[in-house]
Amino acid sequence: MRPFHRREFLTLAGLAATAVSCGTASGRAGVPASTIRYQGWAGVVTPAELAEDLGYLDGLTLKWVGNTTSGPQDIQSAAAGDTDFGGAFNGAVVRMAAAKAPVKAVISYYGVDKKRFSGFYVRADSPVRTARDLLGKKVAMNTLGGHSEAMLDTYLKREGLGTGELGQVERIALPPVNTEQALRQGRIEVAVLSDILRDKALEHGGIRALFDDHRLLGTFSAGTYVMSDRYLDQHPRAARAFITGVGRALDWSRRTPREEVVERMVRIVRRRDRSEDTEPLRYWRSYGVPEAGGRIVPRELSMWSRWLEQRGDIKPGRVRISDMYTNEFNRSPARPARPDRPARGREGAAERAYARARDGAPVRARHSSGS
Repeated sequence: MRPFHRREFLTLAGLAATAVSCGTASGRAGVPASTIRYQGWAGVVTPAELAEDLGYLDGLTLKWVGNTTSGPQDIQSAAAGDTDFGGAFNGAVVRMAAAKAPVKAVISYYGVDKKRFSGFYVRADSPVRTARDLLGKKVAMNTLGGHSEAMLDTYLKREGLGTGELGQVERIALPPVNTEQALRQGRIEVAVLSDILRDKALEHGGIRALFDDHRLLGTFSAGTYVMSDRYLDQHPRAARAFITGVGRALDWSRRTPREEVVERMVRIVRRRDRSEDTEPLRYWRSYGVPEAGGRIVPRELSMWSRWLEQRGDIKPGRVRISDMYTNEFNRSPARPARPDRPARGREGAAERAYARARDGAPVRARHSSGS
């Protein structure tokens, strides 16, 4: 899912004021309680769409109202009542909470694991091998102020760079489809690549990973669906059915062979007949959500709150993590441990690194000389 641009990020405060003054969920006039309005992504099957196809929504029907342009735009639509849920990077959700928008995060829907991650890649012959080597270099990512920039800042700090040195690493926004070419042509020194674009670039050869967000922080959820407070108050049964169904679909995608998941996604896209390319689905590996049923873990919001405070984007103490999310409506089955993560009480290196990142302690990332 696309992280948000800094300019998009700054529109959330204005959206919050609009949502408060006009009231949310106002656009539901004439819409049956059993209908959930949403925005999609071209060529993508979201967890919500998968849940509907699996029959997990307990009688609810999804109504597609168009495709979104970004995570922030998607959650803005939910806050304004134009849709009934929206999803975005957790940093955008924290920012919206800081703007006092009347919404709550209700379930995680994408994340980072050993199958789904973003890597920071250099050319194989590049002299860049450490964080300090990045001073004065260009790092290209799809947007600024979002997930990738947060990962870059975290990596640089872990490797001992001071706050004043972070600005010496140039961050550039490039369309993902152009990033690999820019790297190979030498226009940039580092390219952030993920999903199909990462896999195709690795197939082409000649690049190596400097680090990736999974090596940096382990497995974690990175984005959540939000619903307006008014919708949750007025339609608790529908909210419960929807959130629980999405959680069940996430669990199904983890325990089902990848080939079967991909084939179902291809059928879904072909059936909805929106002139979409199904080839990217062949590279799908995981939604990356580790918690049972997509339940939200507080630290997966607090880490972004801390980052935004350090950047000066929100004031310290502006948000209370416990107020911005709820697992109350999620009735999907629980399980004792997370996949790709050790059980609580027997934490491994990735989990310890994640905990230290949350607390702002300096921890060194693991490096890779290859992919």
